[in-house]
Amino acid sequence: MREKRHKQMPLTPAFREDFDQARELWAIGAILDQHPAIYEAAYQDLCELGPETKNTGATGMSAEQVLRAAIVKALFGHSYRQLAFHIADSACLRAFCRVRIGHDFKKSALQMNIKTLSAETWERINRVIIGHATAKKIEKGREVRVDCTVVESNIHHPTDSTLLWDAVRVLTRLLAAARDLGVAGLGFQDHGRRARRRMLGIHNAKRHEARKKLYADLLKMTELTVGYAEKALPYVDAYAPDSLEDMLEQARIFDGIQHYLPLARRVIDQARRRVLQGENIPAAEKLLSIFETHTDIIIKDRRETHFGHKICLTGGRSNLILDCVVLRSNPADSELALPMLLRQKEIYGRAPLKAALDGGFASKENVVLAKGTGVKDVCFAKRRGIKVSDMCRSKYVYRRLRNFRAGIESGISWLKRCFGLSRCNWQGWRSFQSYVWASVVSANLLTLARAGTGK
Repeated sequence: MREKRHKQMPLTPAFREDFDQARELWAIGAILDQHPAIYEAAYQDLCELGPETKNTGATGMSAEQVLRAAIVKALFGHSYRQLAFHIADSACLRAFCRVRIGHDFKKSALQMNIKTLSAETWERINRVIIGHATAKKIEKGREVRVDCTVVESNIHHPTDSTLLWDAVRVLTRLLAAARDLGVAGLGFQDHGRRARRRMLGIHNAKRHEARKKLYADLLKMTELTVGYAEKALPYVDAYAPDSLEDMLEQARIFDGIQHYLPLARRVIDQARRRVLQGENIPAAEKLLSIFETHTDIIIKDRRETHFGHKICLTGGRSNLILDCVVLRSNPADSELALPMLLRQKEIYGRAPLKAALDGGFASKENVVLAKGTGVKDVCFAKRRGIKVSDMCRSKYVYRRLRNFRAGIESGISWLKRCFGLSRCNWQGWRSFQSYVWASVVSANLLTLARAGTGK
């Protein structure tokens, strides 16, 4: 049966205290141990995995081990394969993750357990950590700074030709797997090579007419492949496998075809409308990837285009990230000012005294709404016609808050450079949110460890 924490840890390596990194890990571990609610939150998510396989005799990873391994992954930017190796190889990381000598975890076990932790769980953990910082008088939440940034999805640059090529190669791969499994009556042709040539030809075409002709042929190849997949579905469903392994493979192929067919049809429709009919498709209707379907188009400052999701961060004077919201679509910053301040009121039970926000949040209405929540001084990096006297008590306070706001930029840069927040390589919308929150929590723990609060 899964455990929250191992009651006894014999033969566990001891921490080396002669290295800064080891001392930081020790301090992070001490913070986690002071708050059992953190392990309880992780334990509730892990219970959804169900009981471990009985014939292995193993109890699986405890909630404590999963959480600590996730923090190590975010701190050092390891892949799951690298994480498995370093936990097995490093006495320091083995001690931090509370892994007994001779008990190692495979990358598949680490991935399954770590990705089970939801964004809501990570958010609850972060609030416990913020409460710890408040108790240690590291962060009072009286001055906050808010800004937005973009975390990109793990996709290639989306063009109609590459999306059509993706649809052809994925459906063809699934059909080939069904054929290898022994499913009869498929009757499909592999148009992958021809579709790839058309896709490359579109990228290298100099004239619009030549590109349009290549698109027409690529659309034809994609439609043929979609037709093969539609006809293959009943044959795959009716196939009677002889072994459990073949049964699992059949289910994977059937679910894969069912998943990608409607996405391939959407790609065909939007390519035909945009390229052949010359129609402008709204950004909200565009499918940017058949793998990361949740991806949004984010245009920053009318010049930079990103493919991912907008996140809104609230920082404090201690450089801790007090709050984070992962957003769908691309709402204007001005719509986010009041919700972010109200979330601070929910976290601390009171509104912050001073709030500094980026220029995109600025509006006369937001000044009134912010002060209505209890904020005494509110500062926008760009005034946009708003008087300083309406925002703050004096010009000195305004300049001070404007300079204070700039600190969130360094915090965002640190998250992107050191915690992988520039690009999420986890698949799916649920995992995207978890990835962002795991990075935020790990950054906050390291900040507190360096402040010496783990002692």
